[in-house]
Amino acid sequence: MREFGYQRAHDVQGAVALLGADPEARYLGGGTNLVDLMKAGVERPARLVDVRELPLDRIEPTGDGGLRIGATVTNSELAAHPEVRRRYPALAQAVLAGASGQLRNMATVGGNLLQRTRCPYFTDLAAPCNKRTPGSGCAALRGEHRNHAVLGASEHCVAVHPSDMGVALAAFDAVVSYEAADGPGEAPLTAFYLPVGDTPHRETALPPGALITAVTLPPAPVAALSRYRKVRERASYAFAIGSLAAALDVADGAVRDVRLAFGAVASRPWRARTAERALIGGPASAEAFAAAADAELAAADALPQNGYKVTLIRNLVVAVLTELAEEAAR
Repeated sequence: MREFGYQRAHDVQGAVALLGADPEARYLGGGTNLVDLMKAGVERPARLVDVRELPLDRIEPTGDGGLRIGATVTNSELAAHPEVRRRYPALAQAVLAGASGQLRNMATVGGNLLQRTRCPYFTDLAAPCNKRTPGSGCAALRGEHRNHAVLGASEHCVAVHPSDMGVALAAFDAVVSYEAADGPGEAPLTAFYLPVGDTPHRETALPPGALITAVTLPPAPVAALSRYRKVRERASYAFAIGSLAAALDVADGAVRDVRLAFGAVASRPWRARTAERALIGGPASAEAFAAAADAELAAADALPQNGYKVTLIRNLVVAVLTELAEEAAR
């Protein structure tokens, strides 16, 4: 591991200034991803700027009925918050499905959104990886890619984003707030992650040196009846091979509102807007759910080893929406 400096930030503007003065510095929150990457030699910061003690650790109601979640709120605090559990249950379930209890106690909301892919070629310095070393190639295309992307990938990268929390936030139209050198800004989560294209090393729309300060959930009555379902290769701590955040509002047997986002199928949480449009106003039936999933997944471009994900996500959509429709009818 490269030797590095350490400095604790005392205010948001000061933290941003420290990174602006040192392009090789990195923010340190819980460190549950960054420190691992430093040990592997993937990240080699000259300095760590500790933001854990900044006043960004609160969950507060917004004036319009949403919730504002500070960037240093831990995953455990987020999952346990009574308003999150009551108004956005799929978000609490997604957080609890990710990592172990010990990691959730350390990991922060801002850090969760910025975690890097768990593609094994990304952390293998002997393998080519365009995300780690632009222009070097993508070893996964001809190597092991069973858990790689089936949506939105390119010939330059087929890695998937590992966040469970991000999937639920995408379903509920979350907005990311940040502080940059030229002042505050914000971006919808669905626009926060950049398409892979030919620049997979550019992962987010954050300006250089910007610090995430909060994530805001707008009011979403449909989210009160929501669920997060994660499929993984073992029941204990493991990353998803496919996941779904779903919310459903049914009136007189018809879909009045629906939210769908897929996880572990793309380089970012995948908001399934085509499927949502197909369902609005139609019957809340298994047949309609399957047809909507098929419409969304028509864009899938599977590799030889990961075509199972298309069937997996289709089955998740049908199963979870059917459960929610039955619950709504009770």
